[in-house]
Amino acid sequence: MRMSTSHCTVISIIAAFLLSAALLSAGGPARAADALPPFKDDLFSKQTVLQTSDDGAFEVIDYDEMRDINGRDQIPEKRAQQKYVALGIRKAQTDETLSLDGIRLDVTRVGPVQNAAFTVIFIHGRDGDRRLGANDYSFGGNFNRLKNLVAGNGGVYYSPTVRSFDSNGVAAIEGLIRYASAQSPGRPIILACASMGSQICWGVARDGDSAKRLKGMLVMSGVTDPDFTRSAFYKAKLPLWFAHGSRDPVYAASDQQALFETLHKAKYPTRFTLFQTGNHGTPIRMIDWRRVLNWILAR
Repeated sequence: MRMSTSHCTVISIIAAFLLSAALLSAGGPARAADALPPFKDDLFSKQTVLQTSDDGAFEVIDYDEMRDINGRDQIPEKRAQQKYVALGIRKAQTDETLSLDGIRLDVTRVGPVQNAAFTVIFIHGRDGDRRLGANDYSFGGNFNRLKNLVAGNGGVYYSPTVRSFDSNGVAAIEGLIRYASAQSPGRPIILACASMGSQICWGVARDGDSAKRLKGMLVMSGVTDPDFTRSAFYKAKLPLWFAHGSRDPVYAASDQQALFETLHKAKYPTRFTLFQTGNHGTPIRMIDWRRVLNWILAR
């Protein structure tokens, strides 16, 4: 049976209500951990753990290029096999330009403008734009899974174009965080940054207003902020997940791991996923979005 736009809207509202109830329920973290139900977990979540330490907070995941790229993509590094994507979510996707306190920001939005159960914002790296985080077929279909996990469960996903990775870029994303918070008051906002985009994450982390609105962050293949422990984000003890490839030639995994170890020893809520033999773009392809989002939402 074909569904009208009104039917889809009603379903989204119901999904947002049910997810919000789960996140706010008296059951606490145990119930919130299951806020996002499985979506293609057989294709994305069955990863081999080679090593764990720090009570499971640190893990090394097996990565094999022949299996995880050539065996997964119809055209290696360009187009995932069809089984890895579900394109119905495109009905909830739109490109728009927001005016945020005088700053114009181009974004791809997937999901409702208002009353979203939660918000996820992805920040690309150098030479990227909003298209990178909205591409259904690149990175093995992992962004398509993210869109389905978020918008398919009543949330909203933003992939903005960051024009500079300095204070201006930070200000633009701080504006987007305020905007998302105003559209869906009191709902969780998660910020995910990749590569040079991690400079945006660290900059936002210093802003007290943003820290009050954020639920947590994911940093993939990023730079290290030696002053993170002085940030408002750190003082609020908001959850932080790192993901890195062990053979990253751009930013050394050891630098991020050192920061993680410092945070873990201080009993800060943090996790680190290291993809063995992985390169700079490996975490974007391999990160288990459902696991990361559920962990952050449960905190």
